[in-house]
Amino acid sequence: MTTRVFRVTVRGVFSGLDGEQRTALLDRAGEHSVLRAAFTPEGHLSYDIAVRPAFTFRFQATGEREEDIVAATERAEVAARAWLDERGYGYKNLRAQAEDLSLAPLGKRQRREAARRL
Repeated sequence: MTTRVFRVTVRGVFSGLDGEQRTALLDRAGEHSVLRAAFTPEGHLSYDIAVRPAFTFRFQATGEREEDIVAATERAEVAARAWLDERGYGYKNLRAQAEDLSLAPLGKRQRREAARRL
């Protein structure tokens, strides 16, 4: 069997932050910038709290079967909740979605490269 790569995105909105929490998020905004966003096994958080209270966690996971994407999505959502809860950040509207990269359509360059290999 081949290993499948899953990209899981968990989105939500910060809710009920006090002044200290908001300041802490603003202080670390540079390392959580969308410009530094990446899909990682441990998850990467990005936000721009100065503009709006939305945030996104990006996780990369692997599995052997197509059905493993469900467990990967659940693990990502649990990890995002744990990160937020550990820091006492309120949140709402948490939702997760995942993509199996083995099923993703090829881009124009990828199609050209695949055609050359044939």
